Amino acid sequence: MKHLDLLAVRLAEPQCNCRPNAEFGVGVGTHNHHKSEQLALESHLDALWERLGDLKRVGGLPQADADTRLQLARTLVTLGRGAEAWPLGRESFNYFLAADDFESAADACDVLFQAEQPGSTCALGQGIWLAVTCPIDPELSIELLNHVIDETAQDADGAAVAASTALFLADVRAQGQHREELMFFSTQTLSHVARQHSGVETPEQLEQWMEQLELKEPEKFLMRLRKVVEVLVRDDWWFDREALQDRLPFA
Repeated sequence: MKHLDLLAVRLAEPQCNCRPNAEFGVGVGTHNHHKSEQLALESHLDALWERLGDLKRVGGLPQADADTRLQLARTLVTLGRGAEAWPLGRESFNYFLAADDFESAADACDVLFQAEQPGSTCALGQGIWLAVTCPIDPELSIELLNHVIDETAQDADGAAVAASTALFLADVRAQGQHREELMFFSTQTLSHVARQHSGVETPEQLEQWMEQLELKEPEKFLMRLRKVVEVLVRDDWWFDREALQDRLPFA
């Protein structure tokens, strides 16, 4: 796998803080800032509801309706109102999938996962399947795979498989500066997973670790990812996978 040399170089580097740090203390200024953000989100939510109503009145395009519903769901999730977001996200997912807009369907799955509802884990599995199977934005694919990394126990192999897949997708799908940025981020993530999983600290240990977990050959770790997805979905598939694959451009 051609990203191994890069990974060996990055392994020795300090891990970057690729995600926002927690806030250190909450003062009056911070409270006011949060309140302003809340008000802005609620104002945005009202505008989205008004737009959805307008689309219904004038018979707007189904694509615009689905886009607005997904924006509503995302905003509600941000406001901590996942139960209200869920039906909107599911409706948008159904439309996008039927329209072969697989990237938007995967994005809807991301929102549904973050809604933290009973079916959210299942939604994540559907989204990962779409992200790996369909030629969509690698950044969204990596975001979905990172949810698996975040939710998996440190000593479990699922995080290693997800991190390897994320690096692979960054390598083969992204281009130019975007590829370099995604490769760097994904390399750092895999390095962190290796440390947490098995205390990996050197390129030699990394080589051994990846050999042991079969993380060097895509045909092997992608088969293992399929098992992770099956566990997430638990046979509650929202679409016919074989029929969908037949519709893909390269099928």
